[in-house]
Amino acid sequence: MQPPEQEQPADVPVENPAKAEAPAGGDLAAQLAASRKEATDNYDRYLRAVADLENFRRRTVREKEELRQFSASGVLGDLIPVLDSLALAVEAARQPSADLKSLAEGVDRVLRQFKNALTTQGFVEINPVGLPFDPHQHESISHQPSADVKDGSVITVVRTGFSLNGRLLRPASVIVSSGPGKKH
Repeated sequence: MQPPEQEQPADVPVENPAKAEAPAGGDLAAQLAASRKEATDNYDRYLRAVADLENFRRRTVREKEELRQFSASGVLGDLIPVLDSLALAVEAARQPSADLKSLAEGVDRVLRQFKNALTTQGFVEINPVGLPFDPHQHESISHQPSADVKDGSVITVVRTGFSLNGRLLRPASVIVSSGPGKKH
């Protein structure tokens, strides 16, 4: 690798052009050695930077894969007590002296426990009864006249919708009021 030729600044007078073009032999050898050392050092820094970048890329890929594999661990950790409660409910239902009313109450408690576990993870139930119809969160499956519910509002939720941290997972399927019916 040849060092770039350096030009003399215009404001520096050159007394002997031969001297300016051909410096002393020892001086040139020292400059060449210094330039080679600098080039070697720069190349070494370049190789280290490339290696660091490659290591960073590999580490990022590995961390991303680990994040993907274990991202559900928080949700699943919250659901383990729900599984325990469901197992107890099934065991209680299999008993010959099982009381249907207390069993229904126990299953209702498990359902609330399940919903609470999901809510802590940002899972929200969309149940818009009485609210205005929102096409971004609701899916109208029918219109029905209603004297009690104003026009354009939800009368009934046929299927509950869900969102996760503000992102719609499933719209709520609803029946929308078309206002008071016509009198015949």
